[in-house]
Amino acid sequence: MCPLVDSYGRKINYLRLSVTDRCNFRCMYCLPEDGIPKVDHHDILSYEELLLLACSVVPLGIEKIRVTGGEPLVRNGIVRFLSDLSKIPGLRQLVLTTNGALLEEMAQRLREAGVQRLNISLDSLRPDTFASITRCGRLEKVLAGIRAAEEAGFPIKINVVAMRGVNDEEIVDFAEWTLEKPYAVRFIEYMPTRGEEIWQSRVISGEAILARIKERFPLQPVVRGEMAGPSRDYKIPGAAGSIGVITPISGHFCEECNRIRVTSQGMAKNCLFADSETDLKPLLREGNVEKLQHFLKRVVIAKPGKHLISYGNNNHAPFDMSRVGG
Repeated sequence: MCPLVDSYGRKINYLRLSVTDRCNFRCMYCLPEDGIPKVDHHDILSYEELLLLACSVVPLGIEKIRVTGGEPLVRNGIVRFLSDLSKIPGLRQLVLTTNGALLEEMAQRLREAGVQRLNISLDSLRPDTFASITRCGRLEKVLAGIRAAEEAGFPIKINVVAMRGVNDEEIVDFAEWTLEKPYAVRFIEYMPTRGEEIWQSRVISGEAILARIKERFPLQPVVRGEMAGPSRDYKIPGAAGSIGVITPISGHFCEECNRIRVTSQGMAKNCLFADSETDLKPLLREGNVEKLQHFLKRVVIAKPGKHLISYGNNNHAPFDMSRVGG
């Protein structure tokens, strides 16, 4: 297996693969309240095209694929597609990001299909706040889904977008949850994807998050695994689970970035905040694997050294997170 290496010497072994831009929630930082314009069916990659893409990148050195949306579980046929992905020789990790609303019915089937781990987005443990953030979600449904996933044997990560004045009062509540539950709760700094003028007022830094937790609990660092993501992880001594912070604004982790993204419309992005994209759809529909691999290598080589988003700078074109797979 020949590793994909960018011009900065980073080994790229992780693909985030979006299967849909549709979602059954309307989270305030991800989508407009009235949703997004419907994309023509022909413009969305078919499962055959998505599978061809996956089968083309694994021989190049991609070892981990994360299936995302929108909400991936709303797409018909998703379980069979995941089963097909899990059988690709050389793929070491198949993981899924979901809002959890459909897990109660689907968790066991996902496990049987070969999905190894779930990342579940959950921004509040309070029903009213949860409903306000998601605009249409029911907390009890997501909690039931998390229980079903745990019963199915999934290792579970909980992703919490920390937002000042919205859910930051719950930071310690989430930390306390890990005392009894074997979940990896990860707090993510709010990112200015949708072009808000006052986005800085929403950001609570990773250091501030940890400081709030330390006022209540001691924390000890956790050694990261071989294919761990950008989270800095900690544990309350004796707790069943762990706590992490992901700091795309206050502490860039770009020098360790090992991923590329492909949207449900076949657009390859080498950075979440990159304004340029490479359209892979014609190559996938042509079925020319060698040419497709050549273009993917070019996407990797062009990967920037770092994104330029910081507290004082937001020079990127606004986008809906659901369109690029989170």
